[in-house]
Amino acid sequence: MIVILKENPNPRQVENLKHWLQSQGITIHESMGVHQTVLGLVGDTTAIDIDLIQALDIVEDVKRIQEPYKKANRKFHPMDTVIDVGGHKIGGGHCQIIAGPCSVESEKQIILVAELCKKAGATMLRGGAFKPRTSPYSFQGLHSQGLKFLLEAKKETGMPIVTEIMDISQLDLFEDVDVIQVGARNSQNFELLKKLGTLQKPILLKRGMSGTIQELLMSAEYIMAGGNPNVILCERGIRTFETATRNTLDLSAVPVLHQLTHLPVVIDPSHALGYSKYVPSMAVTAAATGCDGFEIEVHNDPAHALCDGPQALLPEVFADVVKKINAVRAALGWEPTGK
Repeated sequence: MIVILKENPNPRQVENLKHWLQSQGITIHESMGVHQTVLGLVGDTTAIDIDLIQALDIVEDVKRIQEPYKKANRKFHPMDTVIDVGGHKIGGGHCQIIAGPCSVESEKQIILVAELCKKAGATMLRGGAFKPRTSPYSFQGLHSQGLKFLLEAKKETGMPIVTEIMDISQLDLFEDVDVIQVGARNSQNFELLKKLGTLQKPILLKRGMSGTIQELLMSAEYIMAGGNPNVILCERGIRTFETATRNTLDLSAVPVLHQLTHLPVVIDPSHALGYSKYVPSMAVTAAATGCDGFEIEVHNDPAHALCDGPQALLPEVFADVVKKINAVRAALGWEPTGK
């Protein structure tokens, strides 16, 4: 349930209302906008008399939220959530570009790619230390050593790092990671999501390979229900009948999610398409949707990459993509990426 207060309500009356609601066992989440304040009520609201609250002088409207996701719901939190990652804001008109190789292969390699990505316009560094692979014989990542190399790249470039966690048991290793990524395979690993909810660290949550938008939002709800509001949603393509690309990039998810939730939404065209030749055009197209960020794979030598080389862009191609993304954003009156 949400209670929408009138503009400039009497502070004492607001406090009386909040005190009464709390006495009914209700937890209140207050969202203050420019012209309105919204009280989000969490708990068993079935016994709350809507007409009684509606009759108060300070109350504009009272609504029950029908959707199963509450904290992720825009009705609950009308203003866009803006998440700060090492001084780089994402959401609410701020757009960031996360770039780097699929996997960390060596200290020299990740630092080189990080420097090239930053020069081209990336604001955050991605790289996998733990790699979920379909085949048990494929490269599985450098694990804790890979995390150390990422932190060295951060030290050299100043870019916050984004990397994927595979299991709850690895959580202590991620203490110095700026953004913990939850991959498509773990998007419904609810025990992991609940544990991540106990942190205050930003979580980049990818949509499951066959997940619906509501399922994505419910996964976000698990994290937020645990007390962590810092969730970034990621559309990375879904599995369909089409086989020409690895997945089908659902760009319609951006406006739909922006209507349903206040959380930032980023696009990952690399994992969606699976082939580098398609990534630039889809990244530029995605820019027109108003997404809050991009996650793009970049490698200095894709032909010899240990993981997902066919979908990685060369640094010079990536630099051109960043220019085109910003050209689209400028044409639509939006700030350039990185602001």
